[in-house]
Amino acid sequence: MEVLSQNEIDAMLEALSTGEVRVEDLEEAFKQVDYKKYDFRRPNKFSNEQLRTLQTLHDVFARLLSKFLTGYLRSGIEIEVASVAQMTYEDFIGSIPNPAALTIFSLEPLKGMAMVQFDPMFIFPMIDLFLGGKGEGLNLAREFTDIEISLIHNLSGKILDNLAIAWKDIIKVKPAIDFVETNPHLHQILSFNEIVALITLATRVGDSEGFINLCLPFPFVAPLITNLAYRRNLKPDVEDINIEETKRLEYWLGFPMIELTVLTGQAQITVNDFLHLQEGDVLLLDRKVDQDMDLYVGEFLKYKVQPGKLGHKLAVQITALAAGGEQDD
Repeated sequence: MEVLSQNEIDAMLEALSTGEVRVEDLEEAFKQVDYKKYDFRRPNKFSNEQLRTLQTLHDVFARLLSKFLTGYLRSGIEIEVASVAQMTYEDFIGSIPNPAALTIFSLEPLKGMAMVQFDPMFIFPMIDLFLGGKGEGLNLAREFTDIEISLIHNLSGKILDNLAIAWKDIIKVKPAIDFVETNPHLHQILSFNEIVALITLATRVGDSEGFINLCLPFPFVAPLITNLAYRRNLKPDVEDINIEETKRLEYWLGFPMIELTVLTGQAQITVNDFLHLQEGDVLLLDRKVDQDMDLYVGEFLKYKVQPGKLGHKLAVQITALAAGGEQDD
């Protein structure tokens, strides 16, 4: 935008008074300027770059949380970032149904409080898994029982622990749950005009698709804004890796089951022979008695093994790494 000097302003006014420049010409020039509407009641406090960095940061959080919950509850749970946006606290609260599962928390040393909202299509299957079920949800919204609120408090604590791990490269925080609420209008933790960053995580628990909303007020994350703008590389430094955190992740990642398949051998027979197979028939395999068998991890050939017995059960002993097996690690 060009700034006019006082002499240029005086010359323009004189040209208008003498008729050298018509008012209609100035109005036409103003119409050609591409103006952008701006709502001063709802200013944008997060830049687009900061929102993109928040999304990258919480992509890491979503992966950590998905792996943790899968191991902790021994059930397939998928979580990924769906969107990152900014809005007023009033708009966020207005979008929450009643009743709802809300956890208000703090992250020391950050000042203030933040909120996480659990969609019923996420929280009810999770409660079912906590109680030993198969992760089935509810079709109808209803009030939460005291036991369910206690389980939501427990689940929230574990989710916030993983959030602290994801945030560790920006700032080390200590999560603390202030309270669990089911009525979004009962407690006003912020001014309605306050700008918040809303990180929405899409979830899948069994056949139920839901979401988690993470509401971070601008004053809450203000100390991080400068760091978020310049920390493009979010990979943790090897020197900063906490040994306890590493052991904790290794512990929970040890729970998921892995399918192992032993291939004893193969045989080719005619369709006629196949149709006449009976109990007691012997098939000649393409493998000798002293030759190793193949052990597959999932779909990948990893080891060579020899058969045997362990107690009253059949077993195999690993004798060597299969050729090319190390490439799939």
